[in-house]
Amino acid sequence: MTEDVWQAVDGYFSGLLLEPDPVLDAALEANALGGLPAIDVSPAQGKLLHLLASSIGARRILEVGTLGGYSTIWLGRALPPDGRLVTCEIDPHHAEVAMSNLAMAGLAEIVDVRVGPATDSLGALDAAVDGPFDLTFIDADKASNVEYFRHALRLSRPGSMIIVDNVVRAGRVADAGSTDASVLGTHRLTEAVAQEPRVSATTIQTVGSKGYDGFLLALVR
Repeated sequence: MTEDVWQAVDGYFSGLLLEPDPVLDAALEANALGGLPAIDVSPAQGKLLHLLASSIGARRILEVGTLGGYSTIWLGRALPPDGRLVTCEIDPHHAEVAMSNLAMAGLAEIVDVRVGPATDSLGALDAAVDGPFDLTFIDADKASNVEYFRHALRLSRPGSMIIVDNVVRAGRVADAGSTDASVLGTHRLTEAVAQEPRVSATTIQTVGSKGYDGFLLALVR
């Protein structure tokens, strides 16, 4: 199997199961024009996030790693009119593009973009005031994933869902001798999750238009 096949399969299913969406297309175009890296989730992955948030009736969502707001739009659309989404972005320019995209999507009143290091933004959140969050999506620098996970758990409730993207690293996660910071961050995350009695977790390997990767899904007990 090759990436060409993976992309063709993604295209087949997306063409049938995902409706054309000018707003999401415009967000990706704005990201490209703004010089943002093309590391957004794929449309199929965005739809999965939307379905997961919808399936648990999420009213409050936390996102770590906004980029240009593409995944934020998918998640925000799953919220009710009185829902709330807090998203953390370290890069001021990325945050500016994201806020423009979110306004275009009609989500400016629902989404709160926090600009600065995510550990600082997450540390400032109070579970009793800002949460609890029903779903957290973590898609930021992989070296800090374990810190992001611990904050997400602190801000969650029993029944909340925590999703961490890009944990397979094209298979490099299986290399016990790796010195790659992202792989080491994934090792620390997985070991922490394995030792955490408050969650039940699994990982799913994925192939598609974004190559070979996968995500970790944890349910808070």
